[in-house]
Amino acid sequence: MNKQELVASVAIKADMTKKDSEKAVVAVFDVITEALANGEKVSLVNFGTFETRDREARIGRNPSTQEPISIPAKRVPAFKSGKGLKAIVKGL
Repeated sequence: MNKQELVASVAIKADMTKKDSEKAVVAVFDVITEALANGEKVSLVNFGTFETRDREARIGRNPSTQEPISIPAKRVPAFKSGKGLKAIVKGL
């Protein structure tokens, strides 16, 4: 499912216009993105938690030349699914 399909599905489920649905979907993404950028967690009960995790610097290998390369430390977004989502997906 891509963004436009998500917008169309939300519009149907929430009995909204596609235009209003798109505003709502974009607003949710923006709020989650801003929270993660500020180092906050976003927890949605029975769905999951969006958070950031710190990755340490490490040594990797260039797949073409097999030479070692230095990979710097960085902060990355992460998602941990909640019990409700796991149960629904497991049942499929």
